[in-house]
Amino acid sequence: MRRPPASALAALVLALACATPALAQAPAEAPAAPPAAAPAPLVSPEVHADGRITFRLRAPNATAVAVSRAGAPRLPMARDDQGVWTATTAALEPDIYQYTFNVDGQSLLDPMNGWIAPNLLNPSNMVRVPGPASGQDQRPWDVADVPRGQLHRHFYKSARIGDHRDYYVYTPPGYATARATTYPVLYLLHGFSDDASGWTSVGQAHVIFDNLIARKAMVPMVVVMTLGYGAPEIVTRGARSPQLRMKSMEGYRDALFSEVIPAIERDYRVDARREARAIAGLSMGGAETLFVGLNAIDRFAWIGAFSAGGLGQPSELPQMFPSLNAAAGKRLKLLWIACGTEDGLIEANRQVHAFLTERGVAHEFVETPGAHTWMVWRRYLSTLAPLLFR
Repeated sequence: MRRPPASALAALVLALACATPALAQAPAEAPAAPPAAAPAPLVSPEVHADGRITFRLRAPNATAVAVSRAGAPRLPMARDDQGVWTATTAALEPDIYQYTFNVDGQSLLDPMNGWIAPNLLNPSNMVRVPGPASGQDQRPWDVADVPRGQLHRHFYKSARIGDHRDYYVYTPPGYATARATTYPVLYLLHGFSDDASGWTSVGQAHVIFDNLIARKAMVPMVVVMTLGYGAPEIVTRGARSPQLRMKSMEGYRDALFSEVIPAIERDYRVDARREARAIAGLSMGGAETLFVGLNAIDRFAWIGAFSAGGLGQPSELPQMFPSLNAAAGKRLKLLWIACGTEDGLIEANRQVHAFLTERGVAHEFVETPGAHTWMVWRRYLSTLAPLLFR
């Protein structure tokens, strides 16, 4: 093997000697920064043992955020340096509360809470402040360890209204095995912008019935919860037009009489006598209840209206109920009307009360604290149901 010339070796040694200090002095590359940690997940809502609720929302670019709770003043939220807004209520009574966030004037659902109250126009979140697990102080809408009824959902094409719609049927515990038993039936109506699931998904009606039946406080009954729009366009066009409200009530009445009631009496073991048939509802459904029930006393002996709205001015009531008088009213087993004193419809309900009194129609009129909320209507259903079919 030939050795390189001495001159070449000398040049290589000189080059390495010159390069080594430069290499030694070159700064080492800085290690890559670790990825930024993802923000910790928020807990919202957080229910405390004393009944307070803490709400949290991550909204770093918002300028003003508040909690909008049904039937309560808006609760401002405070922002921390991470862009998380927080607010805590005072201690609340055991109940189910509905809320949304108001972010710079826009309504927003709580992204951390999957319990949602369905509504065709204004969905909201729900949160439960639990009450006692058992005993006399247990709320009727709290799930208890009692026999449970069943919910059945039916779909059909309405020939009268022209759309595809649904209704729910509650059958009480023991219905499937008590094959020789027929049951009284309650037709239960929701309010404006709700859907047919409103009384179960938000009102917890099936839970209320299970608990009351278990306490022997209520006659076991079949309950039918229908879609309450006889003119479906009322949802998008609004309920302010008297003509549209009347069209919707008449359409609902016709579909109930010609489609729903015949289907129920065909498919379920219900007593078809008027003495075993009741109708009740809230808000828009309360007005429909009065319009349908008081004009069809030959079909219904039990009527209940909660926060009824949409019957028009007092001067319109005689035209709304042309055949209603003391003699007709005597055929009713119960006419029960209730409204909260903080409800915007309290005066309208007082006017109905005055009209019925003037006509000599026996009825119960109840005023309670409360606004136009499901917290009030759950209580009304819990009060009315034990009165039926006694």
